[in-house]
Order: sequence, then structure tokens, then C-alpha cells
Amino acid sequence: MSTVIEADICIIGAGSAGLSVAAGAAQMGAKVVLIEAGKMGGDCLNTGCVPSKSLLAAAKVAKVARASGKLGVNLGVPVVDFKAVHDHVHRVIAGIAPHDSVERFTGLGCTVINARATFTGPQTVEAGGQTIKARRFVIATGSRAAVPPIPGLKDVAFFTNESVFENTVLPAHLIIIGAGPIGCEMAQAHRRLGAKVTVLDLGRMMPNDDPEAVEVVRRRFGAEGVDVREGIKIARVEAHADGVGVVLAGADGGETIVAGSHLLVAAGRRPNVEGLGLEAAGIDFTPRGIKVDARLRSSNSRVYAAGDVAGGLQFTHLAGYHAGIIIRNILFRIPAKAEPAAMPWVTYTDPELAHVGLNEAKARAAHGDKITVLRAEFAGNDRAQADAETDGFCKVIVGKGGKILGATIVGAHAGELILPWVLAISQGLKIGVMASLIAPYPTLSEISKRAAGSYYTPTLFSARTKSVVRFLRIFG
Repeated sequence: MSTVIEADICIIGAGSAGLSVAAGAAQMGAKVVLIEAGKMGGDCLNTGCVPSKSLLAAAKVAKVARASGKLGVNLGVPVVDFKAVHDHVHRVIAGIAPHDSVERFTGLGCTVINARATFTGPQTVEAGGQTIKARRFVIATGSRAAVPPIPGLKDVAFFTNESVFENTVLPAHLIIIGAGPIGCEMAQAHRRLGAKVTVLDLGRMMPNDDPEAVEVVRRRFGAEGVDVREGIKIARVEAHADGVGVVLAGADGGETIVAGSHLLVAAGRRPNVEGLGLEAAGIDFTPRGIKVDARLRSSNSRVYAAGDVAGGLQFTHLAGYHAGIIIRNILFRIPAKAEPAAMPWVTYTDPELAHVGLNEAKARAAHGDKITVLRAEFAGNDRAQADAETDGFCKVIVGKGGKILGATIVGAHAGELILPWVLAISQGLKIGVMASLIAPYPTLSEISKRAAGSYYTPTLFSARTKSVVRFLRIFG
């Protein structure tokens, strides 16, 4: 017979959302059971954010070496040891892993079970030969790489984000299916480390971002030799003696073969809802995730869902936000709702592309001609000139009365520069607040102040202002 554990909260999934709920609840005195079938830390630590940014960091060093001559310090052609790059990636994972470990969470007072969890009823879960009865449950099982139904794909070897970071051999020619954030980041990283790279997508590159900003990244990709093919149709995938071939169907009925040594599939992600026994718990779900209300409760009011499995945007920082909403609901009975006023995202290509709020197209659809589009170019920023990083711009969307509706930054360190705009939108600030800030000189952050200040340019330098200034001269 299985043993029975009674708890205040049972959390299924030890990724970003689950760990955040577990740590917070345990330290506030709740009895917590944490169940994880795979590695602690989930996708973000093991196969997502951490390894991808570590690989990008190595690739950036190679880029700096190649571009160093324009600053007068010629480092020469970099020698890339791809196995050593792999080892760097895994050292970073190992350095962060203790923070997400079984030992740490046991130390916080959690009961950690390394097994697959299955609901056996509305208030019971079985895992590892044990039955857990809890007042509340949190499903935080995340998502996995989606594999599109392309003929022949399942008959060839291919990477996803779950396996590409285990690779120790630099691909001679990496073909990537998918030009979203994951595909684009991995394309540039591998190209800079020495691989030939071709990216294929049925639609356009980075479709959720401002097209003007994406064009800046697209131009950089072209300059670096990343072959991006958008709006294509894949007929099938074939195994070749020396790798793989992706067959493209032409509009005229002809076919073109893109042959490569390795294939990476980065065509989106799918929430992990299978095998959880959700039916037994009365939890409604679809392939797109568990259906939740504004408080993140499922159709079984005792069961919450957080992070990727709850559907919607799939970001680590959103998972952390979800955790805070759930803790307030479960522990403090506060009917908090997941209604983020400003949810930022960043694609860590070089240049980076960061966004928060409404983009220009959505703002025009919602507000018509009552918006003002502000912008400032990195080329006009003194620090960007000094660093020889002048590609990109800051674009800000302002509504009636000067209310800030959205911001997009494409350029060096855009992910760091977006935060003031997140604060401004989340607090409902007007553009005057940003324009009046004192930015240290010379910094890239001045680009935000310059964009904000441009809101007042038409008024400040108008004929009316000039007439006022001339009138005031009369008084000495």
C-alpha cells in the first residue's frame, strides 16, 4: 500500500513557476509537497534560458574578436573549441543548479518527490508510490518543443532545445526550422561559432515583434551570413548520407533541397498536459494548456496552473509572476488576478530586441490616429558611437494625454534598457515623467530620454514658442 502524505499545497513541476511557489509557501509556514519527474529547475535551467544565454555569450566573444579591428585592436580570427563551449554551458548550469536543488528545497521544509505525478481524484495525487492529499494543488509542468507534422521528420535525427545543448561537435551546416526567438538565437550563436546556418520558416521572422525592429535583426543576420528564408513551404525532410535534406516546395510545383549536416526544430512549444490524470480531477484542458480563470484556478477550484502549462505567453518571468498570484490566493485568500499591466519580452539576438505594451500596429488598431510614435536612433547616442554599436532604435507609442502605451527597443543591451518603460506602463505614467529624468552621460539609457523628449519637440520649436521668446525679450 502507498503511504499517504497530507499537505497544504502540492506542486507538480519543479521549474520556474513551481519552484517559486514552493519556496515562497514553505518559507511562509505552509506544508509543501513538490513533485518533479525530471530535473529540478525545469526547462529554464536545463534546456532553455540558462544554456541558450551561455551559448550566446560564447558566440559574442567570437564576434568581438572578429570585429575588434575596427576599434584598432586586432584580435584576429577566433579559434573555437566547440567542446569547450559545451563545457562552459554546462558549468553555468551546474553553478546555478544548487539554487534549484532537492537539497535546498528540502532544507526549506518541502517534501520533494522525484517521480511522475498523476491525479487520482479531485484532491489526490499519486507519485512514486505515495498518495498526496492536499488542500490546494498547483500544476506547473511547463512545456516542451513542438514537433510539426512534416513528412519524413520523424525518420531523421534532429535537435530540439532539449537536446541541442548536449551537442559537442560544431555542425558544418545547421538547418533550423522556425524563425522565432529560439530559432533566431540559436542561428546567430552557431553562425558566430563557425557553422553555416540556414533558417526556414513558413511565415516571417520573429512574427510577434515590430516588423521595423525585426528588420534591424534581419540585416545583421544577412551581414553575418545567416541565410534566413521566410514564407517557404516544406514538402518533406529526407535523410542524407552526410546529414539531412529539407525539401522546399516551389510555387511552380518544383522542389529545392536545402542539405545540411544537422537539423534543429524550433517550431514553437506545447504545454505538458498529458499523463497527469486531469480528467480524474475534473480539470478542463486542451492541447494549448489548462483552462484557467483570472486567478489561475482551473475548473477544479482547488487546482491552480502556472507558467507555460496555463497557456498564453511562455516566459520565465511570467511564470514567476504567476507564482506570486497563486501564493496570494492560496495562503492569504486574497482574490488576486493575473492581469499584468506590462509584460516585457526580449529576444537575445545581437542586436537584442525588447518590447513591452502595445506595438505600433496594435496601438493604431486600438486607438486610430490618436497615437504619437516617438523614436530615437542608437546612431545618435554618444555611448553607442563610442562602443561602435550603432544599429537600432528606441520606439515609443504614446496615447491621448501623453500616456505611454508601448515601447520597442532594438539595439545593444535592449533587454536591460526596456525596464524603465515596463515601470512606466505598469504604473500608468505619462511621457513627461520619462522626458524629465536625468540620465547619466554617456550611457545607452539616454536613448530612452531622447525618445521621450521628442514628444515635446513640435511644441518647443514651434512658431508660437518663438514668438513668445521674442516677446519676453522686451522685458530684458
